[in-house]
Amino acid sequence: MRLRNKPWAKPLIDGNPDLIVTNPNEYRGKWETRFKRSAPLFIEVGMGKGGFIIELARLHPENNYIGIEIQTTVAAIVLKKQIEIKLPNLQLICANGSGLSEYFEENEIDGIFLNFSDPWPKKRQEKRRLTYRTFLKQYQNVMSDEGTIEFKTDNRGLFEYSLKSMNNYGMNFEQVFLDLHKNEEAMLDNVMTEYEEKFSKKGQPIYKIVANFQKLEQV
Repeated sequence: MRLRNKPWAKPLIDGNPDLIVTNPNEYRGKWETRFKRSAPLFIEVGMGKGGFIIELARLHPENNYIGIEIQTTVAAIVLKKQIEIKLPNLQLICANGSGLSEYFEENEIDGIFLNFSDPWPKKRQEKRRLTYRTFLKQYQNVMSDEGTIEFKTDNRGLFEYSLKSMNNYGMNFEQVFLDLHKNEEAMLDNVMTEYEEKFSKKGQPIYKIVANFQKLEQV
């Protein structure tokens, strides 16, 4: 998602430091101080307009959630929504999602969501893909042993690449869906993103991977 910077976005972010963070490295190891109570912590890297992470936080008050977005205007759009609803178990970060090891301590995260990430289709762009091995290493470093990565995309190429990348890294696959919306059981607790709703209405298959790092040594 690419949006032009809006003049109101940065002032809105600067004016709501209780809801959104622009200096996430300062909270490394102490994110629980940003929430009303201590609870399992889940993050979404690249939250778009926030539909997924907001709904997830609403449905699961027993967990804490953080949505991460690099684009100021996009993050501000989500912030507008959070200002209205003020979910106590949701915090936002406006920063680059490639810096997770700087933002979180080892084992601080209980799960990571990667939804409809930019496929970066050209070969020279491989290192930018959020399932490239350097990203997987960061996820492993910050996530607990029991944590999982949930990855969804409509892009067949990125899906196949991610399967190969995760397999080569040695990850364990819990679930793999070639057409998520045709699996009734999986859809019972599925929370859709804006892109997912759009693409599925057009009849495009939604691919999903659920994987973990259990029994892998830190690399």
